[in-house]
Amino acid sequence: MSETLNTATGSQPKFEIQRLYVKDASYEAPNVPHTFEEEWKPEVELNLETKTNRIKDNFHEVVLTITATVKSNKKSAFVVEVHYAGIFEISGLPDEQLKQMLGSFCPNILFPYAREVISDLVVRGGFPQLILAPVNFDALYAQHLNSQTQKDTTETGTVIH
Repeated sequence: MSETLNTATGSQPKFEIQRLYVKDASYEAPNVPHTFEEEWKPEVELNLETKTNRIKDNFHEVVLTITATVKSNKKSAFVVEVHYAGIFEISGLPDEQLKQMLGSFCPNILFPYAREVISDLVVRGGFPQLILAPVNFDALYAQHLNSQTQKDTTETGTVIH
């Protein structure tokens, strides 16, 4: 029995999805209807951001923000932004594992839902479906940790090459 207990907290790890929801969504197509008259040559710029918020005790809100800016023929076609969130109950994990769950595992859960909302908004705006490629949140989280480590090391006077 002691093997199944988490030595840092003395309890078994727990992870439950409490709720998933659209927190905010916006869509703007500033050059419509003129955009529809031109040849469609989309250039997509994608920005991802995650934020976490401890609601109470073991309940955390994770918000994945995806902003897609699409230009065609160097002109803005549309901008779509979705804040997709989830409330997760997480307990029995050491701090480092909790941070990884919030920074990588939870955004992996949220991404397909946010991608669906974005695709739906774009199609309803009269444009071809925008299908976002999968995102490796594990790699993004590792990259974030690495940049934080470099930043901390640089701030203490050590130069990193």
